[in-house]
Amino acid sequence: MNKNNAYPEFYNLVETRYSCRDYSDAPVSQEMILAVIDGARLAPSACNRQPWKFLVADSEELRQAVVDSYSRDWIKSAPVYIIACGIHEEAWHRQHDGKDHTDVDVSIAVEHLCLSAASLGLGTCWVCNFDPEVITRAFALPEGVEPVAIIPMGYPAPGSVVPAKKRKPIDEILKWGKY
Repeated sequence: MNKNNAYPEFYNLVETRYSCRDYSDAPVSQEMILAVIDGARLAPSACNRQPWKFLVADSEELRQAVVDSYSRDWIKSAPVYIIACGIHEEAWHRQHDGKDHTDVDVSIAVEHLCLSAASLGLGTCWVCNFDPEVITRAFALPEGVEPVAIIPMGYPAPGSVVPAKKRKPIDEILKWGKY
């Protein structure tokens, strides 16, 4: 089965979605932000606990906190920042070993968010290498609510090119049966 023929629209979306690090200065409407968050809202989670909250940096003070939490200059070009937070006490924990699935569930929702954004012509980038204390203080996060990722979002800058995907071939990541 040729993957391009089996599900061409979805395959094109995941093939062309990339980590955008250069944004135009065009504003992103509240309607577009809501549409993207709605895509995240529909993500599955363990036992349907939905242990997440999404915060939009909607003031200069909060935008500056995002910039202060991450040391790379490119992030300043994004017109919108979404903070994906996990709520540990709401998450499902595996009975056998207590594994907390907050990060798993939030990650699924963030990828739904990124694909929703890409389907609307918006660029996004997962940012996990940030100072969580800066975000926690600036956004007044209560105890047990963890900032998991920052998602800069906006229209890619004019001339942006979708980079070629550098992924392992299927035979390196798939095993039928035992490892």
